[in-house]
Amino acid sequence: MQGSSTSGEGRFGLSQADRKEQGHRMPSVVLLGMITLMLAALALAVPLGEGKKTEKPSADLTIYESLNLDSYDLSLNNYGDIIDLSNYDELYDYGDLAPKIEVGTLAPPAKTPEGMPSTRAVPTAAPRKQPPMPTTAKPVGPGLLGFITEQGLSTCLVCVCIGTSVYCDDAGLEHIPALPLETMYLYARFNSIGQIRARDFAGLKKLKRIDLTSNYISSVEEGSFRQLTSLQELILPENRLTALPDLPSSIIRLDARFNRIQSSGLRPEAFRELKKLQFLHLSDNELDYIPAPLPESLRSLHLQNNNIQTMHQDTFCDSQDLTHIRRALEDIRLDGNPINLSLFPSAYFCLPRLPTGRFY
Repeated sequence: MQGSSTSGEGRFGLSQADRKEQGHRMPSVVLLGMITLMLAALALAVPLGEGKKTEKPSADLTIYESLNLDSYDLSLNNYGDIIDLSNYDELYDYGDLAPKIEVGTLAPPAKTPEGMPSTRAVPTAAPRKQPPMPTTAKPVGPGLLGFITEQGLSTCLVCVCIGTSVYCDDAGLEHIPALPLETMYLYARFNSIGQIRARDFAGLKKLKRIDLTSNYISSVEEGSFRQLTSLQELILPENRLTALPDLPSSIIRLDARFNRIQSSGLRPEAFRELKKLQFLHLSDNELDYIPAPLPESLRSLHLQNNNIQTMHQDTFCDSQDLTHIRRALEDIRLDGNPINLSLFPSAYFCLPRLPTGRFY
């Protein structure tokens, strides 16, 4: 008892100071043991997971090997230095998945005998030229936008159709296009039309006005206009006509200025039966006499800048009827002709106004 009180030793021969130091060391030993157990368990778990590890494509390893992770600061300037594109093998070829589309090719893909679409490329024919403007007038059949021409185009896709009017100005036409049967007014100015055929206006019973100003018309087939029983205005200036066509009795206005019409190109008494004709404009042609007889309905006669040199006393008035007065005919233009109007005073006595021209 005396030894234990003086030396401070315990039952197991340890002093109180030793037991205190040993108490501080115990948690460190325990912690070290737990870490050892965890490492052992992790080492045992690694072999168990080897069978479940999936293989990565060799291409991925190649990519990772080419990466410089120490300087991986991706930008447009160093992209080629960080990633070696020569080692990058595309894992998928998307070329076969996107079908090739040929512009202008309308044929469907070829089918296999089992009825399934074939992925084999189908050879396409060379692109066809666009059809020319519809220059034929023979109608093939009615369509939603007017008659279909022989080229397969509707007139109202080439021209502008508004109600009963068809506007084909400056459309590159070489012939009268096929027109809807309801057409009443046709404007085909500033084109390259060279000929008018009888079939161009076949069946157009409602047509009232035709304006073909500034074309290249040099010939008109017989009967082209006579069949148009509703035609009131025929406008043909600035063409190459050498003769006037037959006209329907319904005509009110005929304008054929700036052509090459000669007196030999007028039928004898061509205007006698045109009882509704009011405006006859034939200036700037090659006429050498005034076409007579003229209908009583005539109000305006323009013959300036021709080659008229003489006049018959019955050209305007009936020399046998001194009471005859032509009140309607108030506008006669003969200026620009080599005729001296003062030499024919008896030709004007029935007119309300003297013609315009040279009187000396």
